[in-house]
Amino acid sequence: MKDIKPAILLFIIFSVICGGIYPAVVTGVAYALFPKQAAGSFITDKAGKEIGSTLIGQPFSGAKYFWPRPSATADFGYNSMASGGSNSGPTNPAYLQAVGDRVKALRDTGVTGLVPADLVQASANGLDPHITPESAGLQVDRVAKARGISGDLVMKVVEQATEGRQLGFLGEPRVNVLVLNLELDRL
Repeated sequence: MKDIKPAILLFIIFSVICGGIYPAVVTGVAYALFPKQAAGSFITDKAGKEIGSTLIGQPFSGAKYFWPRPSATADFGYNSMASGGSNSGPTNPAYLQAVGDRVKALRDTGVTGLVPADLVQASANGLDPHITPESAGLQVDRVAKARGISGDLVMKVVEQATEGRQLGFLGEPRVNVLVLNLELDRL
């Protein structure tokens, strides 16, 4: 009995600290320093309706849109509640088949040459909202043709939507697919 009281007391103390105080402090700091990101980085339309987030990939399949990375949550439609990788290794037959099917689908749209990995492989969490500028460049002709506008204009929009490295040296340049597609819809 003498060992149970301290164990219960420690359980209660750590539950309050780790389950209440710490999350409240971290959330408060996040809202103070990064309010837009802490609130979900939502994009709203002119009426104020939320139409997406710059942090979570969304499906686009029409020819007039740039396509995002494949989602590892495909069975759930880019659902952030199902976030996670496929955990399939590079020798897994199902994985190889899925990547092969994605490459074939791109080839069927007229893509030639090397296909960037981010167009045929899901990201680690399966919800990455970005593609590489190279992946966007491969899709310019299809998008321009489907929209009936010049490839130069579409490429200009891609260049304007390309984000540089964070702090000038972290990561790689990237293009947020939702932001890019919304910008094209505004033209």
